[in-house]
Amino acid sequence: MKKAMAHTEPVLDAHGRARRKLLALAALPAATATISPSHAVDRPATKTSAHVLIVGSGLAGLSAASRLRRLLDGATITILDGKEIHNYQPGYTLVASGIWPVEKVVDRNADFMPIGVEWIREHAAEIDPDAKLVVTDRGRRIRYDFLVVAPGLHLDYGLIEGMDTAAIGRDGIGSVYHGHEGAVLTWKAMRAFVARGGRAIMTLPSTALKCAGAPLKMAFLLRDRLHEAGTLGRSQITFNSSLANVFGVPQVNEAVLVRWDALGISVNFEHGLKAVDITRREATFTTPLGEENTSYDFLHVVPPMRAPDAVKNSPLAWREGDFAAGGWLEVDERTLRHRRFPEVFGLGDVNGTRRGKTAATVKKACPVVTRNLAAVIAGKEPALTFDGYTSCPLVVRIGAAMLIEFDYDGRLTPTLPLIEPLQDSWFAWLMKTRLLKPAYVAVLKGRA
Repeated sequence: MKKAMAHTEPVLDAHGRARRKLLALAALPAATATISPSHAVDRPATKTSAHVLIVGSGLAGLSAASRLRRLLDGATITILDGKEIHNYQPGYTLVASGIWPVEKVVDRNADFMPIGVEWIREHAAEIDPDAKLVVTDRGRRIRYDFLVVAPGLHLDYGLIEGMDTAAIGRDGIGSVYHGHEGAVLTWKAMRAFVARGGRAIMTLPSTALKCAGAPLKMAFLLRDRLHEAGTLGRSQITFNSSLANVFGVPQVNEAVLVRWDALGISVNFEHGLKAVDITRREATFTTPLGEENTSYDFLHVVPPMRAPDAVKNSPLAWREGDFAAGGWLEVDERTLRHRRFPEVFGLGDVNGTRRGKTAATVKKACPVVTRNLAAVIAGKEPALTFDGYTSCPLVVRIGAAMLIEFDYDGRLTPTLPLIEPLQDSWFAWLMKTRLLKPAYVAVLKGRA
């Protein structure tokens, strides 16, 4: 167990704060150019009568459809998804910590559906890549020539004994991942806890998960809210990780642990949430020494995650190796083309790759997928490769964040001048709260 140091507050004098803000403002034009809509949009490159089916209408599916409308001339493009609401998931932590109203993360999918794209409002139930066929949850059979698999992932709350998502928001239970409603209810539970203080347990599963920084942000923001409310002195925050770390990039992991030491957040490694008794407010963790029962006043549940059943139970899933247990899509991590079915590409959270389950990953990977797919339709081999880029604006307190960018190999890949990846800044906070949502919408529309 990692011991917590005495509670201390980050100190920055008035001169330092002013200088930091000036530096951040100086970087604004470069940042805006990086995340704003690009004028160099894809142009039609391939005449074809092919039918391209896209499974999923999240950021990955919609951005792919938008780009393919420009890349393919004459193709039939279909999106399959019964989801009517479009959630801006990068904003969930802001809603769950009382910073944003929920309206900022909820839109209509219809508002982002590209003109000329057919939208089948049903869910994929089965995928048969040998027959080039997808069966929907209503029994419809859809044939395709080319397939883009982008259904996101499945939150497997059922693997935690006693966990009931209906309890989120009451009895001290929070879970930022359970949709926009879950984010609202998590803030309800957090606010009640912050008012009186007590024992908080934050969790991290051993599976791959989307936005791996979200559990860390929730720990930072909970601590900040306790400090703000004056109840920090009678509170304890413990972060229980199923792994031997709290973040997969070593430099980031160490930076977070150093900060948590200073902030009084203790960490237990190899402590996986096995069960929860909601009525008694008691959690059971598996540890190297056996099971451990712990009482709590607030428990932030991060569920294990895996591929949706339609992918997991299909021939498209990895059959062996590290990604097989989660049923993740078997793609080449560079071209994002399926390794066994050449007419299939994967985009977004569903991919079985070393990293990359964030909106930033989709932004950088979508041009690779769509242009490589257009090349395959034209009878060529994929020419573009993806480096695994992902980004995490890691909020460390209200008003400050670290802008962390990295690739498949865990190398830090900063893209903005004057912004140190492991140094918190007001500008990274500004990006998180003001600039990234417009950039996200530009990606949805295929313009960034």
